[in-house]
Amino acid sequence: MAMCSILNADDIKKALDAFAVADSFNHKKFFELVGLKAKSADEVKKVFLVLDADNSGFIEEEELKFVLKGFAQNGRDLTDKETNAFLRAADKDGDGKIGIDEFAALVKE
Repeated sequence: MAMCSILNADDIKKALDAFAVADSFNHKKFFELVGLKAKSADEVKKVFLVLDADNSGFIEEEELKFVLKGFAQNGRDLTDKETNAFLRAADKDGDGKIGIDEFAALVKE
């Protein structure tokens, strides 16, 4: 499933443009700009499934680094600093990866 079938393409572009500079990524602001905060739990789950590239049921650190590419192919890679901050914010059970419930909770923060 393509991200643009869940979210508005213009919103995706605006959100990616807002965080084009390395070390500028803020997950709360990104989820708001991309329109994800306003989506239903089911739509948030669909976004999670797109970002879970290996279909493991989790977004691992390596997938998280490429999370912006999940929204659009021209999205940049997150820096190590951004990846670690994003993981720390979402990984509530400390297992080093983000599950669907952790992702949904992070989106709605």
